[in-house]
Amino acid sequence: MSNTFSQHLADEAQTVAMGTRLCKYIKEGAVLFLHGDLGAGKTTLSRGIVQGMGHTGKVKSPTYTLVEPYDLDDVSIYHFDLYRLGDPEELEYMGIRDYFSTNAICIIEWPEKGHGFIPNSDLDVDMAYDGQQRIITLSANSERGQIIINQLGQDA
Repeated sequence: MSNTFSQHLADEAQTVAMGTRLCKYIKEGAVLFLHGDLGAGKTTLSRGIVQGMGHTGKVKSPTYTLVEPYDLDDVSIYHFDLYRLGDPEELEYMGIRDYFSTNAICIIEWPEKGHGFIPNSDLDVDMAYDGQQRIITLSANSERGQIIINQLGQDA
């Protein structure tokens, strides 16, 4: 069994669909680190996850707020964007540790900016340009992450 999963995403619709597909396997919570250049589709993938879990409103980038919470019936989702974070210690002042319960889904864009103040990820999600398309690669970093990768592989 592989600890990675990769797929081409032709457009925004396929990126949202990938998030919706992924959310089927993270219902018990997970920490996802999203890596990729600006415009690579990190927020679009996050929208697919949040909407796939049942949120019907807009899903916006938390670039200026650092975190957008989504309290749904069965799960809490916290979408972080640390791009504009000046110092990782700022996360301690906002009570970052309170967000990471075992059943919460925490999606973190630009996680390297929070190094030392956020837990390790269950999944690293790399999004890279391939011409006009994207390649998404998920890598498991925990048993929970490996279960998600295995289920995605069986679903392919």
